[in-house]
Amino acid sequence: MAKVLICATNFGTWGEELQAPWDIIKKAGHEVTLATWFGKKPLPLAVSVDPNFFDPIIKFHVNPPEVCQRIKELTDGSEWAHPIKFKDAKMSDYDALVLTGGLGAMLDMCNNYNLHKLILDALEQKKLVGALCYSVATLVFCRNPKTKKSVIYGKKIAAHPAAWDFYGPDFDFTYDLYGATPDNSGAVGLHTPGFLWPLEHIVRDAVGPKGKCIADAKATRTRPKVVFDWPFVTGTSVESSIAYGEKIVEVLAKLEKQKSKQKVSKSTKKSKKK
Repeated sequence: MAKVLICATNFGTWGEELQAPWDIIKKAGHEVTLATWFGKKPLPLAVSVDPNFFDPIIKFHVNPPEVCQRIKELTDGSEWAHPIKFKDAKMSDYDALVLTGGLGAMLDMCNNYNLHKLILDALEQKKLVGALCYSVATLVFCRNPKTKKSVIYGKKIAAHPAAWDFYGPDFDFTYDLYGATPDNSGAVGLHTPGFLWPLEHIVRDAVGPKGKCIADAKATRTRPKVVFDWPFVTGTSVESSIAYGEKIVEVLAKLEKQKSKQKVSKSTKKSKKK
């Protein structure tokens, strides 16, 4: 099976945006390795494990109780306890790179040189690259070293809709984490007036006139939005976390079939030559 490098933020993942792809990719039998900037356990934003959290924009309780419980199990347990650092990962050791979301991704993933290097190496090695919700910003700011354009220029990319952004005169967003410790406390005391930037707008700029930004404000758990445009799998937001993980597994299965066919073809050619 494939070896998958899953990357997360140390400043507050939206719990399900890490949990869902993590569980789905593992269940499919793939080998997963977790990586963060500091090499510390990725902790979920406290609001993302609160089943009573009511999103003030979309007017909906976005955290199912059973999902919150599973995220807490992973956070309190050992599975996420010992990630490697972005800078210590080598893309040659993996078959796919999977970025997970959360508002903290805008702080330590979007403009991280070491994570950009992993993306560029994955593209050069023709490997799958995934990004969900605000980790899509990492693709926006990762530039083709020759053209200086975003690596998603000309691509179809899903983006968190601007209509869903926490934006307004009274927003005061904090990055409090569930499971925080003195040596892994995230951005203690940080407040921002809503989200740091409107992802939809910067994605539209990054894909250019030949690309397409797909920011579906009608996406739901029963109608998620995930876009595949090789080599990128991108997902809108938390409601599409499960679909994001499933699409990655689906693409990995197709890649494995292609490799198997290529091996058979090469073997057949060798036999004919003999």
